[in-house]
Amino acid sequence: MTPVVLVIGILFGGGLVLALLQSLGLLGFGAQGSLTWAAYGRVLRDPDFVRSLQVSCYLAVLGTGLSLGLGLGLALLLRSAGRWATFMCQVTLPIPHLVGVSGILLLLSPSGLLSRVAYTLQWTGSDQDFPLLVNDVGYLGVLIHMLWKEVPFAALILLAVLRGMGSDYEMQSRLLGSNRWQSFWYVTLPLLRPGLLSAGVLIFGFIFGSFEVPLLLGPTYPRALPVQVYQLFSHPNLARRQEAMALGILMAVISISLVGILVGTGWQRQPRQTSGQVRDL
Repeated sequence: MTPVVLVIGILFGGGLVLALLQSLGLLGFGAQGSLTWAAYGRVLRDPDFVRSLQVSCYLAVLGTGLSLGLGLGLALLLRSAGRWATFMCQVTLPIPHLVGVSGILLLLSPSGLLSRVAYTLQWTGSDQDFPLLVNDVGYLGVLIHMLWKEVPFAALILLAVLRGMGSDYEMQSRLLGSNRWQSFWYVTLPLLRPGLLSAGVLIFGFIFGSFEVPLLLGPTYPRALPVQVYQLFSHPNLARRQEAMALGILMAVISISLVGILVGTGWQRQPRQTSGQVRDL
């Protein structure tokens, strides 16, 4: 395990160090060899930075919340099912995101399958009457893709937790007079919190840093932070790469900070129970 972590740490940490040096003007095109924070100042003064940050936070928070909620419902529904339920939750995991994006475009674009079906059934007068579900300002296409990918992932984690904890606590709570809702809220949900926290951190971090999905399914403006980084990096003016690196470092700091807040809040709310205790109802 240690060699793997070491290799990943060197590759990931090395990339961050190189990006930091370029953002400070110590390395890369146009570097003067002296430390400067000018790139960070230009990025922070750019109104597009605030809009991009709002978009990324909107996608990450809403996508994570919906994925956990729907994943929890799916896990509870499949709790008593056989191994086929676990297999079904794993079906979408190995599918590359670019393949999923292609499917969303073929299905939900104005000239896609659903639009053609609606036109054939005379529900719409033309493909222009079909609701805009991809490349829209509300990022609906991006959210639909994220839910398609992350709901089964969350359900898979929660399903493992549900099957591992058994039903003893719930049976005891029912014997003490609780109804089904009280048993879920006061017993099952607190025991699921570690699984919800783990899945939530992974999903939040991925959605916040996702690049290809907002690029292909999102609008041209406002852009998500990773897309903004890419466009600055690929700008014809190579001097703007310093700003791209600065924005990338800021995005990493924001992402780590938000995940840290999420983890800290989740651990503070962990139920303090021994193996033989059930919370009073």
